[in-house]
Amino acid sequence: MNPQSLYNLSPILHVMIMGLVVAMGPLAWVWVRNKRASTPRRLQALTLLTLFLTFDLVMFGAFTRLTDSGLGCPDWPGCYGSASPVGATEHINAAQSAMPTGPVTHGKAWVEMIHRYLATTVGVLIIVMTLASWLEARRGRAGVSPWWATATLLWVCAQGAFGALTVTLKLFPAIVTLHLLGGIGLLALLAVQAELHAPRPLVLPARLRQGLFALTLLALLQIALGGWVSTNYAVLACQAFPTCQGSWWPAMDFHHGFTLWRDLGATSQGDFLPFEALTAIHYTHRLMAYAVFAAMLALAWALRRSGTADARRIAFALLAMAAWQLLSGLSNVVLDWPLLAALAHTGGAAVLFAALTAWLTRAAVRAMR
Repeated sequence: MNPQSLYNLSPILHVMIMGLVVAMGPLAWVWVRNKRASTPRRLQALTLLTLFLTFDLVMFGAFTRLTDSGLGCPDWPGCYGSASPVGATEHINAAQSAMPTGPVTHGKAWVEMIHRYLATTVGVLIIVMTLASWLEARRGRAGVSPWWATATLLWVCAQGAFGALTVTLKLFPAIVTLHLLGGIGLLALLAVQAELHAPRPLVLPARLRQGLFALTLLALLQIALGGWVSTNYAVLACQAFPTCQGSWWPAMDFHHGFTLWRDLGATSQGDFLPFEALTAIHYTHRLMAYAVFAAMLALAWALRRSGTADARRIAFALLAMAAWQLLSGLSNVVLDWPLLAALAHTGGAAVLFAALTAWLTRAAVRAMR
């Protein structure tokens, strides 16, 4: 495709209108469910709903990537200059006739555009959240600072830019991984605001707060490594467990595997990425998984021993999430990367990081009182 045609802004208004129309449903639901509630209560409900839809967006983004639909519409923000695949039927037919399995097919084009519509919908909801937060601040009502919502709006704008680059740079691994991390970061920002709208202080000793913070950092690093595995299609580099390719330390090429600025499937010099590089990517993620799993178990044990009801509930949740991630991760390896297991693993990581962020927020609220 001609580089000048990668960005075609002619359908942007139609795509935005589509997002606005879809967003009217959640906004109406929040209004009807909370019509007698105060504005802060409606704002809290909107934040929780936006958090839920953002999780759906992260999951659908994973589905888009895992079904190789990321280039289903090879331009941005529309599809061959149209607001939907319906207007691009002729172009999609031609591309599908030339390459029947993709990257452009009618099914993949719809998956890609639905992802964009959902992203636009989340963007509209965050704009409404931001406006409502500033109105509350101007009325002098106590509550959450509007700067949280403003930061979230700026974040989602940057996330949209990375989404565009994902397409126009042809699934450049570093960009795709940053786009995934941006989605996780958006979840975290919304989780913080959901907690601040209705503070529920979490009483934890300083050492447990520090442990929670350390686990959050480990989880973020592991999510980044998992994104790097997925965007480089390195999941099947090791198809056995606990060994890899019949060895506890298989042949690995860390230099090429972790060269960040390179095209998909290529080295920085443009040569084919060696299989040993994919092995290094996969095995590093697996080794870090052991560390995160051990940290989750240790923190759960410490929380359970602390004696408080909140701490015991968090300990149980950590154990459940650790088991979920272990089983879904193993399923990806031993069952040849089934779509359901891959989505379950991504969803588990998103839930884990959002939960850790929420717990840290609650603990911080308590510590500041």
